[in-house]
Amino acid sequence: MRIGTILEVVPIENADRLMNLTVDFGSEQRTVVAGIRGERADPRVLVGRQALFYYNVPRRTIRGHVSEAMLCDVGHADGILPALLEPEWPIPNGTRAG
Repeated sequence: MRIGTILEVVPIENADRLMNLTVDFGSEQRTVVAGIRGERADPRVLVGRQALFYYNVPRRTIRGHVSEAMLCDVGHADGILPALLEPEWPIPNGTRAG
């Protein structure tokens, strides 16, 4: 798991929940497909925020878009509005959790 800064959030056409995120992990940028569209009035509020991502997952194609990591959040499984897992203060992108 690594910290990344969300640089861009773009809706994926013909998908009710999916957004395409561009994330800076320090040494590289990756694309992440995340089902966050209905969780916020405007998902673009995530731009510029750091969050925790599963970084070493196999690339996966979702609705024709390659996802190279996975966003971590809490709450969805318990039926509450999901929240990002964010560092307490800014830290370098790519920093590993643990």
